[in-house]
Amino acid sequence: MTPFTRRVIHILKQIPAGKVMTYGQVAKAARSPRAARQVVRILHSMSKKHHLPWHRVINAKGQIVIKDDEERMEQKWLLDLEGVEISLSGYVNLEKYQFHYDIQTDENEFDQYSNKD
Repeated sequence: MTPFTRRVIHILKQIPAGKVMTYGQVAKAARSPRAARQVVRILHSMSKKHHLPWHRVINAKGQIVIKDDEERMEQKWLLDLEGVEISLSGYVNLEKYQFHYDIQTDENEFDQYSNKD
């Protein structure tokens, strides 16, 4: 597993219930601000194995963008269960629900996490 992938997994696990992050925000926090598509890949391929809160990641506009109807409805349902309001057009108010990951505060914890493998 690459250091970037480890960081992304760690960051995703820090998103609390009732909050969301954007793909680009996760990539930037993982020290690779242009790797939003890689975050999508990690979510797609590793969510089940690592029990990632995939439903808490949305696009930069605050929109749920999963193309599969069933998965999109599941994401909406899971966010709704956590108290995240979603507009009829599939948007989340980022000002209200966006989680701001603190890279500096979490560095030591990540270092401990990344040394487990």
